[in-house]
Amino acid sequence: MKRSGLLAGAGALALSTPYWLPRAVVALRVRVFAGINGPEGVVVPNPEVDADRFAELYAHPAADGRSKGAALSDLFWYWLSPGPEVHQEHLEPGPRYDAVARTTTAILAGAGPELSAAATRCAAAVLDELGPDGAGLVRLRDLMMPVWAEFFYGLVFREPCPAPARRLIVDNAEDVVNSLKNTRLRHMRRRERLTRYLLDRLAAGDVPHDLPAELATPLDRAHYLQGAFFNTAVVQMSEAMAHLLLVLAQRADLQQRLAEHPDDDRDLGNVMNETLRMYPLFGIAHRITSGDIDLGDGARYPAGTVLCFDYPAYHATGYDDPEVFDPERWNELSARAAHHIPFGVAANRPCPAWRLAPLVMRAVTREVLRRYTLHSAVSHTRSIPHRAPCLLVRRDHRPAPYRIAAARAFLRTRDRWEDVGRSLVQLGLGTAMVLDARRQGLARGYFAAHDTQGRPVPEGGCPYRS
Repeated sequence: MKRSGLLAGAGALALSTPYWLPRAVVALRVRVFAGINGPEGVVVPNPEVDADRFAELYAHPAADGRSKGAALSDLFWYWLSPGPEVHQEHLEPGPRYDAVARTTTAILAGAGPELSAAATRCAAAVLDELGPDGAGLVRLRDLMMPVWAEFFYGLVFREPCPAPARRLIVDNAEDVVNSLKNTRLRHMRRRERLTRYLLDRLAAGDVPHDLPAELATPLDRAHYLQGAFFNTAVVQMSEAMAHLLLVLAQRADLQQRLAEHPDDDRDLGNVMNETLRMYPLFGIAHRITSGDIDLGDGARYPAGTVLCFDYPAYHATGYDDPEVFDPERWNELSARAAHHIPFGVAANRPCPAWRLAPLVMRAVTREVLRRYTLHSAVSHTRSIPHRAPCLLVRRDHRPAPYRIAAARAFLRTRDRWEDVGRSLVQLGLGTAMVLDARRQGLARGYFAAHDTQGRPVPEGGCPYRS
């Protein structure tokens, strides 16, 4: 009797594993990372700077440092290699950042209808490759990667994207985002293949844009294009679309309404606002203060303080029932007045695609809904490490309801058990990469040899003089 009781208890524990082990491993991973990196940074909002003053601190002129002086920078530079020293988001303020930001804005510019049409064409081309089957299982982030690879290739080179180039871009972007989420180790050769391709295109004069003179070498210019457009842009847009489509896949009524009224910008805009509120693409944005900041009431931060702006925490304040997905709330809310900064704050390095992204996301969403219904019952978290599993069903196909229910049940069960294995993988690989990043010290080493504008420090000179 005692033995059977123990076996029953062990069986119950094993069956309950998907419900408790992933959370326990995530908590352990956070402790391990903190133990390796050490405590760093002031997280905002906090008791001194509440959500109502979050944007005030974020926009402060002295909250402008980006990489120099933060241990976190070694980790981000490690994940964003090659070329993190010329990545727009990691350049220190000054002439180089200003020149790069202007160039990025110019490359992303265009008339709204033309940009929307280009995004629709890219989505149609990728969806056509799914073939004529009535239904199929996909990972939405994987589905979206080639869409945005083609789209941003078109903006950079002003020509259609050939298949080999698309493969290079997707391989690079997938490798970066998978390592960021600790589900894979880095594969630098995969990234370097795209670098070599871009160097060849630059040498041939195939880039029809004036790239910043402040990026002095061909390698700097190749790394700029790779980091800004074929890493960050492709990854962030793919993640944003995965969140948006997964929201629709789990809300049949909402999906049907948008499909039946594809020209209703307000309704789709509300859904996008609520999606980006609940699932912001940025978790923490860190800035290093270049001077003392005194906001009063105990909010005093000396120069060199690492400020960690917590987007999810900020987006969860100032709303009724913030944990509830409710796009209707935006009928009464103004995105400017709400605690809502999906593209950052205007005064401190806003996302250069803040205008472009909503336009092209609408276009791609409409093209997907025109062709398919989406169905999923998987977990939905901000980090979306499962890449958003989903069943796509062609609109001209009518499977029996029980088949869709069975597919949803399969996805839900598979996701729960995958989460068990994935959490353990993330613990192991994440720990290894944090240790390796600390060992390599990419940001620390760079600023020991260069000033904040990328100029070599004379031998014997102060490595921290800008």
